[in-house]
Amino acid sequence: MNKAKLVEAFAQKNNLTKTHSEKIVNVLVETIQKTLKKGEEVKISGFGKWYVSSRNPRVSKNPQTGEAIQVAAFKTPAFKASKSLKNLFQS
Repeated sequence: MNKAKLVEAFAQKNNLTKTHSEKIVNVLVETIQKTLKKGEEVKISGFGKWYVSSRNPRVSKNPQTGEAIQVAAFKTPAFKASKSLKNLFQS
């Protein structure tokens, strides 16, 4: 499902216009992004949490030349599904 289909589904489920639903989805995404940028977690009970993961610096190899290269430390967003979300996929 892409953003347009999410907006459409949200609009239909809540009897809203697509324009209004798109604004709500945009606010949700922007809020999650801003919260992660501050280094804080976003938890939605029954769904999961977004958080910032720190990666340590490391030495890697260029696959074409085999030359060792230094990869700097960096931060990246991550998501962990809640137990109840994971259980939806258990049979």
